[in-house]
Amino acid sequence: MVHDLAYVRKEMQAQQPAPQKDGGVARWLRANLFATPKDALLSIIAIIFLVWAVPPVVEWLFINASWSGPDRSVCATVAQGGIQPDGWSGACWAFVNAKFDQIIFGRYPDAEFWRPLLVGALFTILLIPMLMPKMPYKGWNAFLLFLALPVVSFFLLYGGVFGLPIVDTSDWGGLMVTLILSYFAIAVSLPLGIILALGRRSKMPVIRTLSIIFIEVVRGVPLITILFMASVMLPLFLPEGMTINKFLRAIVGVSLFISAYMAEVIRGGLQAMPKGQFEGAASLGLKYWPTMRLIILPQAIKLVIPAIVNLFISIFKDTSLVSIIGMFDLLGIIKFNFTDSTWASPVTPITGLIFAGFVFFIFCFAMSRYSSFMERHLDTGHRN
Repeated sequence: MVHDLAYVRKEMQAQQPAPQKDGGVARWLRANLFATPKDALLSIIAIIFLVWAVPPVVEWLFINASWSGPDRSVCATVAQGGIQPDGWSGACWAFVNAKFDQIIFGRYPDAEFWRPLLVGALFTILLIPMLMPKMPYKGWNAFLLFLALPVVSFFLLYGGVFGLPIVDTSDWGGLMVTLILSYFAIAVSLPLGIILALGRRSKMPVIRTLSIIFIEVVRGVPLITILFMASVMLPLFLPEGMTINKFLRAIVGVSLFISAYMAEVIRGGLQAMPKGQFEGAASLGLKYWPTMRLIILPQAIKLVIPAIVNLFISIFKDTSLVSIIGMFDLLGIIKFNFTDSTWASPVTPITGLIFAGFVFFIFCFAMSRYSSFMERHLDTGHRN
């Protein structure tokens, strides 16, 4: 039995309606906020909460805030010895404005502000092309950013050469210290973490054992302990008359601490690599180091980009712990200025802490967004 499967349309098909437009605010709201009854209920609750909470916060932060003034009087009520009416409550941005130079530079001399500003400009000029995936001369860019710039920055900030007056590291503080510590910790921890991860996977017992001991010991103690040891205990073991700069000790302690965690992140990426990648490299005649440099490490690092950036964000925030060894980072210098009786008022501390939190959020959010950009660019866990 033969079936005739051929089909020829004898009438024109009726005209179909135009496809619905994908864009539009109403469609976005339906798709993202009111797709189901459950989503609609949660969205309505969230909107009600925002309507209740946001206006008072905005009023306290901006509308009723004191933006300028010579002392605490602009941030206190009449009953508290100020000029504000009784019952007034608002942020004291005048305190942040008056202490802004200290918040950024610590006790760095005013006449020498151009030196950290110049270092910041050089860092920005070198960082921007480094973050752009398709910029040429990446090797030279990395050399200038991670090797040349630290040396130039030290002589610019510390002085003692080319007629620059010496500014001791004890006078450094504020956001400048936070950024310097974070920069060195990030620049040192990534290569050192890779070396430790490879050492832990090494077939040589001595190297593997030393790597494991370092990683486990450092990961087994909190950062505050390492900073305390570097600041208080280390000088006791040095020869008489020999000292190490406290700022340098903090940099080394923070860098070694984050390197141990970085090693475990990199090791996770290495373990996720299929065995076929190693076999393919061996079939091409590649030795161990070319295999790691050209094939394994680029793929392993790409797999753990979110974890690496999470470590960078964590260490940026953990730099606040250096206050226990007498150094004043961004948060430390703000808290130190709370003791200034000229600005003692009920709203001064909360305003300063909100400003510090906002600065930390800006930097951490920027690192998070760049991480997402790199994941999409490298197609890590995304589909184009």
